[in-house]
Amino acid sequence: MSRLFGEIRQNGYVVRDIEAALRHWTQVLGVGPFFCFERVPMTDFRYRGRPVDVEVSIALANSGPLQIELIQPRSEPSMWSDFLRAGHEGLQHVAYWTERFDADASRLAALGYEVGQSGCVGGPDGRFVYYATEGHPGTVIELSEISGAKGAFFRHIAESARTWDGRDPVRRMGGSGGR
Repeated sequence: MSRLFGEIRQNGYVVRDIEAALRHWTQVLGVGPFFCFERVPMTDFRYRGRPVDVEVSIALANSGPLQIELIQPRSEPSMWSDFLRAGHEGLQHVAYWTERFDADASRLAALGYEVGQSGCVGGPDGRFVYYATEGHPGTVIELSEISGAKGAFFRHIAESARTWDGRDPVRRMGGSGGR
């Protein structure tokens, strides 16, 4: 457990081909079911402090208490597209979840953590922030708000994984989703 953030709750993998990644995770690793969003609507997305319209495909599943997130960027700029452009693919970030987003984000700002990108998904209680902590691939830190609808959806994903029988490994969702 991180003494600064608590438990890592999610590993985020940035991929060039989300369909190939889904096949790998479900067929080779046996993780699922994945909840897949072709285009996740985000509000108030900012990259390096400036507003940006971003498009991204996301798939979410759990392996035990750890959520697996597959991310395929569909536009630029973002920290996700930066990761791919640098020649990387795979683990890009670890996420910590909070119900005290404002207090935790303020605490991290006071500790000198610099925001790389931020936004909101799934309603006003779905804020997230990625900190510019990448010393090597896979070291970006995300702080993700899990209050309200987003938290309920994340609990649904975890419960679906606990009772998954291997059928229906990829569940295609509408336009909204959790980060």
